[in-house]
Amino acid sequence: MNWKEAYTKIFLKEQGKSANEVSIKEFMPLWWKNTRDKGQGGLRLTEAGFDVINEIDLATYDVPYPKDMPLTTQVIIFLDKFIDCPYYIGPRSIVVTNEKKAVELSLFSGDLRKYGLTKAMSRTTEKG
Repeated sequence: MNWKEAYTKIFLKEQGKSANEVSIKEFMPLWWKNTRDKGQGGLRLTEAGFDVINEIDLATYDVPYPKDMPLTTQVIIFLDKFIDCPYYIGPRSIVVTNEKKAVELSLFSGDLRKYGLTKAMSRTTEKG
């Protein structure tokens, strides 16, 4: 199932717009950073997508990250893989739409790099 497509339909319906195929194709690239069809992850929102979730009053959780934490490409790839709800990366925090994910990130004091490394290591341990 393409989660971005499903979320896009929900967002359109909540805005009172038609959720037909044409609308979905129009709004997906506006709301999602990555429009590729992935089975899991890849739910990073653009600024326009973030505005939409605020407009429809979707519950969000703001998790500040350390000021000295670099937001590297590797960190963004980790987030793309391991965050399974729509999220937005702001200049000082990450905003997620899932309470459990917000708690997980908070346990790492918002350090997205440590969170991603820990998730990657636990996944490697499970497979090996």
